[in-house]
Amino acid sequence: MKPFLVTLPIAAALAAGGCGGGQGTRKDNVAVVVSAIGGGAKLADPSDGPLDAAERIVLGATAQGLVRFDAAGQVEPALAERWIVIDDGRSYIFRLREASWPDGQPVTASEVVRVLRRAAAPGSRNALAPFLAVIDEIVEMTPQVIEVRLKRPRPDLLKLFAQPELAVFRARTLDGSGPFRVREARDGWMFLTPGEDPLHPDDRDPARPEEQVQLRGERAGLAIARFRAARSDLVLGGSFDDWPILLQAGIAQPNIQVEQPLGLFGLVVTAREGFLADAQNRAALSMAIDRAAVTAILPDWAPVETLLPNQLDSAAPPARPDWATLAPDARRALARNRVAVWTRTQGEPLVVRIALPNGPGGRLAFAHIAASLIAIGIEPQRVGPRDRAELRLIDATAPYDSGRWFVQTACVACSDEAAALIAAGREAPDLAARAQRIAEADAALTADAAYIPIAQPLRWSVAALRLGAWQRNTRGWHPLNHLRNETE
Repeated sequence: MKPFLVTLPIAAALAAGGCGGGQGTRKDNVAVVVSAIGGGAKLADPSDGPLDAAERIVLGATAQGLVRFDAAGQVEPALAERWIVIDDGRSYIFRLREASWPDGQPVTASEVVRVLRRAAAPGSRNALAPFLAVIDEIVEMTPQVIEVRLKRPRPDLLKLFAQPELAVFRARTLDGSGPFRVREARDGWMFLTPGEDPLHPDDRDPARPEEQVQLRGERAGLAIARFRAARSDLVLGGSFDDWPILLQAGIAQPNIQVEQPLGLFGLVVTAREGFLADAQNRAALSMAIDRAAVTAILPDWAPVETLLPNQLDSAAPPARPDWATLAPDARRALARNRVAVWTRTQGEPLVVRIALPNGPGGRLAFAHIAASLIAIGIEPQRVGPRDRAELRLIDATAPYDSGRWFVQTACVACSDEAAALIAAGREAPDLAARAQRIAEADAALTADAAYIPIAQPLRWSVAALRLGAWQRNTRGWHPLNHLRNETE
């Protein structure tokens, strides 16, 4: 593998400021400038398909759902000023606050109902649609009250409603009710000004300059260079793929914020064909991979060998593979034997294509994974994230704290038994039965070895010290309306 190099224009920009860049050198009485790693800063409809990091940040800033997340990743009021849960968790009743669209027209309960029904509809391309099938009906009870009726109890529904994918916006214009309004969009920038704060509805003073936000979506190297040159205050949306760029940038340590939110970071089998048709062969790949080498790009990035990060809402602790107690050398020996038997039978080398991101982190990850597979007799080939492959990287944070998300997301080409258990968990009549089905699905997926866990996701941000309200959380989500302390 070629050594990682920063491209010349980005390297020059990173070097321009000398060592130790950052530490919040911009003035404190100016707008907060934010770079979101991804595509351009634009409004996008989540029902058209998954959003990238920059699109999620824009939607979360300009449109809110019934609830939203605060700086600590906890649920707080948004369009709903309060709510109750009744019927043993089968009914959520929300009382809406007074809110308005950017043109001053009031947000109505019927509009909220319409948007949420569209997101949860069968066939919706919203990324959260598979986890909204529990919704039986969303109804307008009064002009200020809506009810979400469920087929079965779900205590974690509020965390789903707090995701930007379930923000309420007008389909024609894609504009929402805040917490920010789009004042202007030009030259790749989105200029945001605060709307009415539902937690402080009487605070209607004109926004101060430091309460404004200037948002731009761009590549990681450019975002880091902008911060390095003291032309921005915050970089959001960093992942393992662009972490090596940050390491070379000379950003001061107090500005670098690293998180390992709940989620999946591992390789999923895409088809049960050839060598990968056999569970023992799939397990051979999992045994062979040196997880510690893959995660060594960050000293505290801990490798994992289980699908579930902890028990969550499962009835049992995370299932461990049968080979978990074996020493690394014994694992590799067993894996090498499985590959040797296959290649002798087939009379040709075993080639495995691995789909990974195109950035430097993806290249480094491939180098370590490839070394592990070569050591057991496999010829690995690296392909792009959308190319045909036998193994594909999943790098995703969990939208809510349930084992059901983990087993559902890891089941790309899993066994019929595991798929049936996942479906049974979705249809379970009560929480105890659901927890049991999740535990059984976890055990079945682990035995099936159709997903190879490596670590929890790695996420990073770069934050100026003037953003005193920014804090790490288990979601890796940082709303733009919670960047500065309220007393500032």
